[in-house]
Amino acid sequence: MRKAFMGVRIKRLREERQLTQAALASALGLSLSYLNQLENNQRPLTVPVLLKLNAAFGVDVQLFSEDDEARLIGDLREALSDPAISETIATAELRELASNMPAVGRALVSIHRRYHRALEQAAALASRLGDDRQGHAPVIAATPFEEVRDFFYARHNHIAELDDVAERIALDAGLPIGAMAAAISDRLQREHGVRVMMSGAEEVTGEVQRSYDPDSRVLRLSPHLGAGQTAFQVATQLAFLEQRQAIDAIVAASPFSDAGSRRLARIGLANYFAGALILPYTAFRNAAEASRYDIELLGERFGVGFETVCHRLSTLQRPGALGVPFFFIRVDRAGNISKRQSATDFHFSRVGGTCPLWNVYEAFAQPERVLTQIARMPDERTYLWIARSVSRGRGGYHSPRKTFSVALGCDIQHAGRLVYSDGIDLRNPAAATRIGAGCKICERPACPQRAFPPIGRPLSVDENQTAFAPYAAN
Repeated sequence: MRKAFMGVRIKRLREERQLTQAALASALGLSLSYLNQLENNQRPLTVPVLLKLNAAFGVDVQLFSEDDEARLIGDLREALSDPAISETIATAELRELASNMPAVGRALVSIHRRYHRALEQAAALASRLGDDRQGHAPVIAATPFEEVRDFFYARHNHIAELDDVAERIALDAGLPIGAMAAAISDRLQREHGVRVMMSGAEEVTGEVQRSYDPDSRVLRLSPHLGAGQTAFQVATQLAFLEQRQAIDAIVAASPFSDAGSRRLARIGLANYFAGALILPYTAFRNAAEASRYDIELLGERFGVGFETVCHRLSTLQRPGALGVPFFFIRVDRAGNISKRQSATDFHFSRVGGTCPLWNVYEAFAQPERVLTQIARMPDERTYLWIARSVSRGRGGYHSPRKTFSVALGCDIQHAGRLVYSDGIDLRNPAAATRIGAGCKICERPACPQRAFPPIGRPLSVDENQTAFAPYAAN
């Protein structure tokens, strides 16, 4: 733990508990002068003091987490890079704000997002009224998908309420690891009177994989599903039947803006339960640790695909039984991010695309081969990334296939626990590829792959020296 000056956070905790300095010092077994120095950032918060706070008040250590601080810095950097803000905010100032006044920082991020939504709504209304004279550039509003992603992001991609009960059901019912589809289908029939049927090929349209008729109590599945996919779909239906009350309570306690977001959140939570049921937490984490997080070995053991294993690995954040804190992302060839979850602090950009130097894009050129990359962000934090393409499709010659690149990353401090670090010099700075969160917010001025200058930064143009030119020939 680096020297962390958390005076404002300690003051806020004390004010929330309505304690005087003397009362807090007594509860922690500290001298009054020492606590005063902590609150005034004259001394750093140490691990022993943090543990005393946890023991005395049950304080979540995430309140003092560097990972949360890095997340907030990324969100602030993006929000304050808005073209409407003429002032350039230095990274050091952002770090100071995130470290000492995180509540203020989160409020600024929230205000910025609401501002963008209001601009989008105004532009849409003007368009409907036939008045486009304002000339507003289109602004991407927060879609239900974005709201649900933010919800899982805020929960560190771990929903303890569902994870715990899913594991308990798997153990109590003796569900066989790696072959759960039949056992879960039997439970649906026995406990809920639901029959599971495979649809005929002629009945399958579009990408529908699961269709439930509550009147006939028939669950129809696509005949093109593999064993692991079938287990996931029947487990999802089980979640809606057995965990509806828990799912509704989680959604009701979260600040979703509309009914569409709440419906999508319910589906996301049901999917989370399904993953936790077919990949029970303790068994999966133990297998992951034993195999040094070998994704393909885990897929064979639990009977699921590469993407499913990556997704589950990004959720292993149970207190007292933590796995490696991963970030998970899925992109297509055009750079569209269709899935992104993070158990820790990696910042996914909302503005523009992601970095073309990231190995997640190289995976398309080397199908189904696992690629590794040491990547360093502009804030000098370094990560190990694992990427591989995944593809699926059905039908004949004219039927298109769905191809994505799936990537899993972790902070370099955890890289040695992964089999994918073998043969890589983790301490060699030259081994790291310097990437960013996306050109529009990346601070690297001399990147050879830059597509356009960062927003909110003055553009220096010299006709005698070309660094970035919109019509330059390569």
